[in-house]
Amino acid sequence: MTDRRRAWGSGPTDRYETLAARFRPIFAEIAAGAVERERGRIPLHEPIGLLKRAGFGALRVSEAEGGAGATAPELFALLIELSEADSNVTQALRAHFGTAEDVVGSPDPALRARNVARLVRGEIFGGAWTEVGTAVQSGFSTTVRPVDGRLALTGRKYYTTGSLYADWIDVGASDADGRDVGVIVPAGAPGVEIVDDWDGFGQTLTASGTGIFTGVSVDPADVVLSEEKLRYGAAFYQLVHLATIAGIGRAIARDVAAAVAERRRSFTNAAAARPAEDPQVLQVVGEIRGRAYSAGAIVLKAAEAVELAARTRRGGDIAADDEANLLAELETAQAQNTVIDLVVASAGRLFDALGASSTRQGLALDRHWRNARTLASHNPRIYKERIVGDYAVNGTPPPYQWRIGLPG
Repeated sequence: MTDRRRAWGSGPTDRYETLAARFRPIFAEIAAGAVERERGRIPLHEPIGLLKRAGFGALRVSEAEGGAGATAPELFALLIELSEADSNVTQALRAHFGTAEDVVGSPDPALRARNVARLVRGEIFGGAWTEVGTAVQSGFSTTVRPVDGRLALTGRKYYTTGSLYADWIDVGASDADGRDVGVIVPAGAPGVEIVDDWDGFGQTLTASGTGIFTGVSVDPADVVLSEEKLRYGAAFYQLVHLATIAGIGRAIARDVAAAVAERRRSFTNAAAARPAEDPQVLQVVGEIRGRAYSAGAIVLKAAEAVELAARTRRGGDIAADDEANLLAELETAQAQNTVIDLVVASAGRLFDALGASSTRQGLALDRHWRNARTLASHNPRIYKERIVGDYAVNGTPPPYQWRIGLPG
């Protein structure tokens, strides 16, 4: 029988199938429990534990150091496959892979060695950078200051995605000199509290809620200036969103095809006796699959720009690095709207191939729209279109980082 998983396109490298084969049984196990977790709001400790033990978090670490040595396109292809299984898991690991990307390309040998060891041990990083309420755009209210002969981290964060499942948390703060820094602290340290109070209608299991840090002891070796972190970070983090959305597109295609194949009831005004033989229904299924194929292809093309930026960061050629970072940001921004449009449309379109019974809560088919729409709302795409247009018309380079908050 034909393997219907095929026709998503060949992997981004010759060795990709070998690399992916290590993780596909885990992805299948994760997929098997996705609906139950969604319906019961069951935290992701089990699926993330499976990935940790398999070394998934060290994909970008070199093979010589104990990782998989994955290229950026290989990483993002795997994230698409994981997202087809359960997009909540990928989103919960977004901060981890962003931190890992920063670590493997860090020009600081001691900082790199310290955190590569954590990655190879299977440890997971969460993130806590965004502040809400009266937070301003110009800096962090969260601080790291000398207190009684030690460094102490104090502040309150939101959108602490994945930190509930993490061993370490990368926190944005202001140091005693008023500089923006990244601070890595143990997730289980005294004074760290992660509250699962995320109440969005999508990505409900990612624990993207409140993080409270009260006098948390900080090792000075785990503090780095924000300006020294990877410049293509915004492009990388956005592309994780797009890979997740592309994976949702594949999940939609999978679920609608399976549902149509199983249906026996049809309408008197249908074009065939069974939905699986109805050309109009099959057209909808094919349309959805084509959108998913296109979304994945776009993501993997943009991943090539991220790979180039990663290489130039390590290469020492400032001009080449400037060019690569510009391209990574622009290509990801150009990909953003098209990928979102393809998949969000499919998330609604799938119900046209099915009957009203497909809206039953037990099937949880609505999760695809809720999850894709939630991800699509991050980093507003209307601004990305303007930035791309400004570059195309006026040659204005894109901003590499941005923040939300009150002006000031």
